[in-house]
Amino acid sequence: MFDTDILLQDSREILGAVPVTLAMAFTTFVLSTIVGSLFALVEYRRIPVLRELVFAYKVVFKGVPMVIVIFLAYFGLPPALQFLLSSAGINFNAHETPNWVILVLAVTGCVAAFQAEIIKGALNAFDIGQSDAAYSLGYTSGQLFRRVLFPQVALTAIPDLTTSMMVIMKALSLGFAIEVVDIFAQSQLTAALNFYYLEAFVIAVVIYMVIAYIVTQIADRLEQALRVRT
Repeated sequence: MFDTDILLQDSREILGAVPVTLAMAFTTFVLSTIVGSLFALVEYRRIPVLRELVFAYKVVFKGVPMVIVIFLAYFGLPPALQFLLSSAGINFNAHETPNWVILVLAVTGCVAAFQAEIIKGALNAFDIGQSDAAYSLGYTSGQLFRRVLFPQVALTAIPDLTTSMMVIMKALSLGFAIEVVDIFAQSQLTAALNFYYLEAFVIAVVIYMVIAYIVTQIADRLEQALRVRT
């Protein structure tokens, strides 16, 4: 039976994992958006060779299950990094790389492939005629980007980027497989101590829902602010 008395006790422990989860999610979101934007620009500008490499990258990381990428990074990234550092004469033990760093890099690699599609779609939605009009008014390339291109591309991409943020939050729960404790993992650990699994997972669900609500509200306000500018 559902025990409401255990909720407060479990909530304190599970809430302790929220800051770490949000930090990993935000870091992953920023890194994947940066990488995805670079990939999108390569495809948008149709840069030879690089365009084909980006296409191959997206095929791989969109097709391979994320949990497999996480395990590949867990077992393969430290040795590969150690080899590169040793070759460069850098004295650093890559085998001591924290598991959360490996998780962030693995999820970033996967999500970047999807972020690239989002940014590319936003770039394709931009009316190129506005660039000609801006140049005719004396705008520099920097001014065109800051005042015209970026606000419109960001406005178009915000809804999908908001979804990506929540996908990242859920993807981080796979980190439990490599001993990274996020909200989901903490709820499992908490329940394993007192056997109140239903209560622990209900708390996790509520926390995820609250985070999703806050992220959505922030995105809506940002979207409204950009609409005023454009």
